[in-house]
Amino acid sequence: MALDMWLAFFAACWVISLSPGAGAIASMSSGLQVGLWRGYWNILGLQLALAVQILIVAAGVGAVLVASELAFNLIKWFGVLYLIYLAYRQWRQAPQAIKAQTDPVQIPGPALLAKGFLVNISNPKAIVFMLAVLPQFIDPAAPLVPQYGLMLITMISVDVLVMTGYTCLAAKVLQLLRTPRQQRLLNRSFASLFVGAASVLALVHRGN
Repeated sequence: MALDMWLAFFAACWVISLSPGAGAIASMSSGLQVGLWRGYWNILGLQLALAVQILIVAAGVGAVLVASELAFNLIKWFGVLYLIYLAYRQWRQAPQAIKAQTDPVQIPGPALLAKGFLVNISNPKAIVFMLAVLPQFIDPAAPLVPQYGLMLITMISVDVLVMTGYTCLAAKVLQLLRTPRQQRLLNRSFASLFVGAASVLALVHRGN
């Protein structure tokens, strides 16, 4: 991939990652619940799903998904239901006693990883989007595997930085919460954001 083409793709990755979505909401939710360092389990899950989506597009399976209304809708509605489930869990989250942010809520790392993975992998819009965007940066005359590999590394690297920022932001906010009422309000705010993300996903169609 030529340098100017990679720079254009690099800039596109920042725009994509910074755009608020379910991944950003999940990262802030994790930062709020478990802090920055344990929140990396959620970030890892998001990136594993992103890698799978890029591999799906690279393998050409994304075209099949776009062509199949049934497959698209099954993934879409699974994503909608999962986001609503996360909203319910966030809404019901009990306020925590504020200490020195040394030991936030104890959520197993694998559970956080699975949460991040499911949030990203259950969004067919991401696959459709990458199917439309990634080929624009591909040189068909050059070997495809190295180009997709470079794209994967670039996109994941940028997304890790952005999701770290979202997680850190929420983790710092947690230090300012001093009353159960404040914590409950923030939990319910995140729950509302999850519902909003689910509503947006429910409106997605294959033609979009």
